[in-house]
Amino acid sequence: MTEPRIRRARADDHEDVVAFTRETWSDRDVEDYIPDAFEEWVETDGPEQRTVVVEVDGSVVGVCQGVVLSEHEAWLQGMRVDPDHRGSGIALSMMDDLLSWAREQGASVARDMVFSWNGGGLGLSRAAGFGPATEGRWAQPAPDPSASPGLERRDDPDAAWSHWQRSDARDHLSGLGVDTDEPWSLSEVTRERLHEDCQRVISLRDETGTRATTARIRQRERNTDDGVETWAVYGHSAWDSPDAARALFDAVAADAADLGVDHTRVLIPETCRHVSVAAAADGRISDEPFFVLEADLTGSP
Repeated sequence: MTEPRIRRARADDHEDVVAFTRETWSDRDVEDYIPDAFEEWVETDGPEQRTVVVEVDGSVVGVCQGVVLSEHEAWLQGMRVDPDHRGSGIALSMMDDLLSWAREQGASVARDMVFSWNGGGLGLSRAAGFGPATEGRWAQPAPDPSASPGLERRDDPDAAWSHWQRSDARDHLSGLGVDTDEPWSLSEVTRERLHEDCQRVISLRDETGTRATTARIRQRERNTDDGVETWAVYGHSAWDSPDAARALFDAVAADAADLGVDHTRVLIPETCRHVSVAAAADGRISDEPFFVLEADLTGSP
């Protein structure tokens, strides 16, 4: 067996990558997105995106991608290793390569996301030098054209920013929200993002001030056995009370209905207060949380 070799991914690696990722989570009835995403990853690689593979004996046995999300934030994703080669250090070598690359691009922090049931992924992230950043979950209010929030809606980015800044949701999420460009990644929510990058900012107020906020950042499609599903994604959320949460999810339901999408996904903090309030307000939440971990890139390589 030859020594593992890390290199940039190529289009002709697709067949090898599909072979060891098509059943990544077959025991959980969860489809891996890598077989569908890999070709696009290779096509779009550039100064702010790097997809690497590990080759052994002429075959690709590992894949991972790094993305620059902002001037100082990087994101690692899609870590996969052929089951026959797990435990041999391949995953760590890819993460080390991408962390070095992220430093070269000027990033001071790198993050990744691991679902709570993925013990192997959590252990790998810690072994690579990542520590805990935050935990989140998805509220999923159903689109409803009859939904009517019990608070006045104003699409005011400045009001939304001020409310987010003083909210406990911001503290619990370490200031992070779903990135506006890269799916399934989190980056810092900024005032500029609310003004320039979100599809719609929703702020709800009463006579005393702003009581709840969120922002729609994208619409996406997903192929299923039954056809194409459409989703509206809301990158962060905050509310002052259970009533404000109920109004916020009603506003999301109405907004999604106006778009004509099938489903919604709203980021909420993974705390007992936030999850229980979301469950009481709407009742539709994801089954399990996810963890975001981060690595400080400002030390000596």
